[in-house]
Amino acid sequence: ALGTHTAVLHASSRLIQAFETINVPVTLPKNIALRTAAAMLASFGSSLARRAAVSGTVLRSLGARSYATQDLTVRDALNSAMDEEMEKDKDVFILGEEVGDYQGAYKITRGLLQKYGANRVRDTPITEAGFTGIAVGAAFSGLKPICEFMTFNFAMQAIDQIINSAAKTLYMSAGSINCPIVFRGPNGAAAGVAAQHSQCFAAWYSHVPGLKVIAPYDAEDARGLLKASIRDPDPVVFLENEILYGESFKVDDKVMDKDFTLPIGKAKVMREGKDITLVAFGKLVGYNLKAAEILAEDDIDCEVINLRTLKPIDRDTIVNSVKKTHRLLVVEEGWPQSGVASEIMAIATEEAFDYLDAAPERITGAEVPMPYAANLEALALPTIDDVVRVAKRTMGKQ
Repeated sequence: ALGTHTAVLHASSRLIQAFETINVPVTLPKNIALRTAAAMLASFGSSLARRAAVSGTVLRSLGARSYATQDLTVRDALNSAMDEEMEKDKDVFILGEEVGDYQGAYKITRGLLQKYGANRVRDTPITEAGFTGIAVGAAFSGLKPICEFMTFNFAMQAIDQIINSAAKTLYMSAGSINCPIVFRGPNGAAAGVAAQHSQCFAAWYSHVPGLKVIAPYDAEDARGLLKASIRDPDPVVFLENEILYGESFKVDDKVMDKDFTLPIGKAKVMREGKDITLVAFGKLVGYNLKAAEILAEDDIDCEVINLRTLKPIDRDTIVNSVKKTHRLLVVEEGWPQSGVASEIMAIATEEAFDYLDAAPERITGAEVPMPYAANLEALALPTIDDVVRVAKRTMGKQ
C-alpha cells in the first residue's frame, strides 16, 4: 500500500510541476487519495510533505475548471471576434474606408478580405453618409453589417443615418423592422491629432433612445462585447480607443472560446474597495486602476468600476457600490456639460443620496476644443494625478 501511494504522489507531483511550468488546464481523476498518501509519507521529509500539500490543494479545486492564460491585444481581440462571427454567420459583413486591401487603418480587419472575399469585406469611398446609409439599408433587409469609421469624428457626416434611421426605425415601424448593425471605430482623444480628430462621442450617442452604446477597456471587453454586439438585433455604437489597440492584456482560454460573449448592459467591478468608488469607461479605467494602487499607499481603498456599456447603463452596480463606499468619483475624457459623468452622479444622488458621506465628484476633459500643441493637449485631458488628487479631496485628506 505504501509503495502504491508513493508512486501516486510522485506522479502527481510531476504532473503539478508540469502544470505550473507550461500553465495549461489539467483534469485529474477524482479518486486519487493524495491526502491519504501525504499522511502516510509525512515522516519521509518536509520536502515531500510540501509536495503532498500542493497535491491536496489541487484535489480541493477538482470540479472547478482551470484555465490557461495568454496575452491578447485589443486589436487582436476585435479582429478575432469579427472573424469568428463572420465564419459563424454568412449574413455578417464589414464595410468602411480601407477595411479591405489596406487591412484596416489600424489593422483591425487584418486578414479578413483574404479569408472572406470582397463581397463581405467592402472597401468604400470617403463618403460616410453614403456607406452608412448602405449599411443601415442592408440591416433593414436582414443582413448584419459591421460599419467601420476610421474615427468616430468622421461619423458626424453620417449621424443622421445613425440616429434618424438606425435608432428610430424599430419604434416607428411598430416593431416590424429591426436594424442589426454595429457601428465601430476609435473614439475620443488619440495623440497630436487636434480638435477635429479627438472628440469623445460617448455622451452624444448614449443620449439617443434606440441605440446601445458600448465602450470596452481591455481585450476581454473588446472580444466579448463585440461578439455580443454583432449578434444583437438592435443597432450598437461600439466606441473603441486608438491608444488601447496595441495594449496587451491577460485573458484565459474561456475568453478565446468561439461562443464567449459578455452581457450588454452589465458593468464590471475591476477592483473591490470600501472607501470610494471610481467609475470610468474605456481607456480611463486603466487610469483609475493605477490611481487606486497609488491611493492604497495612503490607506484609501478604492473600488474601481468599468462601465463597459453606456446605454443601457448598469445602474445597480453603480448604486450598490456607492452604498458600500459612500463616496463617488467619475472620470471621463468628454466635455463636462451633459456628460456621462453627469449622468452617473445623477444616478447616485437619485438612488443612493442617503448613503453619501461626501458630494459626488467628476473629472472630465477641459471645456475647449482639443489643442494640437502637446503641452496644451496634456492639460486638456484627465490624468492619473488628477484622480489621486480629487479622490484624496473627497476623502477629506487634501
